[in-house]
Amino acid sequence: MSKLILILATQILLLTTFASAGDSGDFARTMNPKRLQMKEKLTHLRVYWHDIISGRNPSAILIKKHVAKHSFGSITMMDNKLTSDVPINSTLVGQAQGFYAGASQHETSFLMAMNFAFKTGKYNGSTITILGRNTIFSEVREMPVVGGSGIFRFARGYVELRTKWFNQTSGDATVEYNCFVLHY
Repeated sequence: MSKLILILATQILLLTTFASAGDSGDFARTMNPKRLQMKEKLTHLRVYWHDIISGRNPSAILIKKHVAKHSFGSITMMDNKLTSDVPINSTLVGQAQGFYAGASQHETSFLMAMNFAFKTGKYNGSTITILGRNTIFSEVREMPVVGGSGIFRFARGYVELRTKWFNQTSGDATVEYNCFVLHY
C-alpha cells in the first residue's frame, strides 16, 4: 500500500510540474546570441533616391496639404526609385517606400519613415528601415537605420544624405543616400 501511495504521489508531482510549466505565462525567453553563430558585418550602400512629385506619373503624392509655413502638417506617400547613380534612368536597385511629413513650424524639416526594398543582386528581397528627421535644406543630414529584413536582419546603423539635384519649381529632387548598416 505504501508503494502505491509513493507511486501515486510521484505521478501527481510530475503531472503538476508539467502542467504548471506549460501554463506559467512565459511566452519569451532570453537567448545567447553566440548560440546563433552569426557574425556581425558592416555594409556600405550608396543609392540615389528620386522623389518625383510632378508630371503624369509621380512617385510621391501629397496626402495632406500643409497647414502652415515650412510644410508643417503635410503628409506625402512615396514609392521612389533607388538607383545606382544620379540619373533617374541609371540602374534600378530598389524602391524607397514610405512617407514623409512636415514636422517643424520653424524650418523645413520632415519626419521620414521608409523602407529601402532592394530588388537586385544579393540584396534582392532584403530591406532596411529608416526613421528620422530630415532637414532638407542642410547640406548633409543623418537619419538612423532602425531595422531590416532578409540579409539585413537585426540591422542598425545610419544613413547620410546629400541633395544632388532639386527643382524649386516642381519640387522634384535626387538625393544621395550613403547607408552604413550593421547586420548579421
